[in-house]
Amino acid sequence: MSLRPLHDRIIVERLEENEVTKGGIYIPETAKEKPQRGKVIAVGKGKIGEDGSVRPLDLKSGDTILFGKYAGTEIKIDNEDRLIMREDDVLAVIE
Repeated sequence: MSLRPLHDRIIVERLEENEVTKGGIYIPETAKEKPQRGKVIAVGKGKIGEDGSVRPLDLKSGDTILFGKYAGTEIKIDNEDRLIMREDDVLAVIE
């Protein structure tokens, strides 16, 4: 299934964190927090201003981003978990 988010929304795939800390401690699945890094899968056309003009998004497909812990809405696409969120929920782009 192919989805195109509307306006200033993006679809994000969460990137998994390491299972072992730098000190060598194994983190079990039950103690892990949801990752706050992700890869942008799809972007909308842009934010619509009050005058009706469309401002394109700063993000593009393939960007690796950081987002807030509770940002976005979880959805399932082709049995894979994804997030759909607004561009405003993105904290930074990892370059």
